[in-house]
Amino acid sequence: MKIKNSAADIIMEVLGLIMLSGTPLYLFISWPSIPDKLPMHYNFAGEIDRWGGKGEILFIVVMSWILYLMISLVECFPSVWNTGVQVTPENRVRVYRTLKYMVKTLKFAMTFVFTFLIFNTVAGTSLPGWFTLAYLILIIGNLAFWLIRLYRVRK
Repeated sequence: MKIKNSAADIIMEVLGLIMLSGTPLYLFISWPSIPDKLPMHYNFAGEIDRWGGKGEILFIVVMSWILYLMISLVECFPSVWNTGVQVTPENRVRVYRTLKYMVKTLKFAMTFVFTFLIFNTVAGTSLPGWFTLAYLILIIGNLAFWLIRLYRVRK
């Protein structure tokens, strides 16, 4: 089943690609002024607990692209999605549309978080104290919203 992209899908996709493309461009332009040692890991409170060379930041860029492309690939095959609800001819479009929104919003959130982490790492600062809680609320809240909606549209 092919699920058409809505305006929201297209906006999230474009913004995600802008973040994914803009981040390596930013790193390329500012590479000479980036410090040789950067924070590479943060604890739950957002405090730096490991430093590394600036080349390690490229790993985060590569991982964000790999995850983005893998999620995009999965998006193309809704028949492999585990819906968690009974899919019938009557609810099929609603169920898959809801799941597509969930996948798109999670992909966008993941891209936003990786972009934020890269820019914060280059700045060489600790993460804001609110970051971990906000990240968890963003991901878990997003999943909860779409799963509740999925439960409602299954009928």
